[in-house]
Amino acid sequence: MTDARTQSVKFYYSPGSRSSTVLWMLEEVGAPYDIELINLKAGAQRSPEYLAINPMGKVPTISHNGAVVTESAAICCYLADAFPHAGLAPAIGDPLRGPYLKWLFYAPSCIEPAMIENAANIELTPRGMTGWGSYDRVMATLRGAVGKASPYLLGERFTTADVVIGATLRFGMSFKTIPELPEFVAYAKRLEERPALQRQIAIEADYARQITG
Repeated sequence: MTDARTQSVKFYYSPGSRSSTVLWMLEEVGAPYDIELINLKAGAQRSPEYLAINPMGKVPTISHNGAVVTESAAICCYLADAFPHAGLAPAIGDPLRGPYLKWLFYAPSCIEPAMIENAANIELTPRGMTGWGSYDRVMATLRGAVGKASPYLLGERFTTADVVIGATLRFGMSFKTIPELPEFVAYAKRLEERPALQRQIAIEADYARQITG
């Protein structure tokens, strides 16, 4: 059996997009990876070659051990399980596995649609049909989760859920679609102390210069 840790991840990436979350995750797990730069401004995501890999024409996408995975939260979940030595996912059977999965997918299923709804100044009705409830309820739930005395979503343990939620909060605050509340700012600052996130920021800046320069 081939050890997943020896197999390089092919990472279809563009700076300033949701693929930034996966770049951070790759740095956290220490997985070997090769970046395939997708220039969104040039429309590379709509090329026939890329659409054959990801018919949605979005980034990120990864290819690893014969599997193609899309959607940033799903990719992060996959990487945590493929590289368990990093210790970023509670094992199946661990009581923390449930809360971990809840927060891992809370970002795309609740935070992102609530942000878009709020930024567009629209309210979808009837409210009971929306999977995220309301923007105010989403923000209040997040405040309660990251404003606890413990540093991370699952207490003292940093997990992939912090990567996905943390990246979403940092992105939202940078574009003012999430308010810079004290709980959010403090949580983001804790995450920014992680060397993997610092590496991601530096790598991202370099690729951004390549596209714009």
